[in-house]
Amino acid sequence: QVHLVESGGGLAQAGGSLTLSCSASGRAFNSLLAMGWFRQAPGKEREFVAAVTWYDGRTNLPDSMKGRFTASRDNAKNTGFLQMSSLSPEDTAIYYCAAMDDQSYGTSFYSAENWNYWGQGTQVTVSS
Repeated sequence: QVHLVESGGGLAQAGGSLTLSCSASGRAFNSLLAMGWFRQAPGKEREFVAAVTWYDGRTNLPDSMKGRFTASRDNAKNTGFLQMSSLSPEDTAIYYCAAMDDQSYGTSFYSAENWNYWGQGTQVTVSS
């Protein structure tokens, strides 16, 4: 089992920045392949935002997120990060941290169903 706790959400002004953190723990942590971020706005489906491969730090983001969002991780602290910049009200959503272990090896990051563990979510609200 992997336990994930997000932090860093809150209110931001349009054009501003926020950094979310996701702290991971648990006895299954050694099998972690990647940490990912999803978001879900009211009335919309959960959307893939970014992923970072735990072993080598490679990142994967949809084109719509590139240039504004960056994913990273600190292995020593068992923590992942999502840096968000040039925020707009359209970025308002609950942001979820997720972890993928070797059960999902070879599957797509983009599908929420492939992620094995989830955090509780943190609200990000961007005002215009």
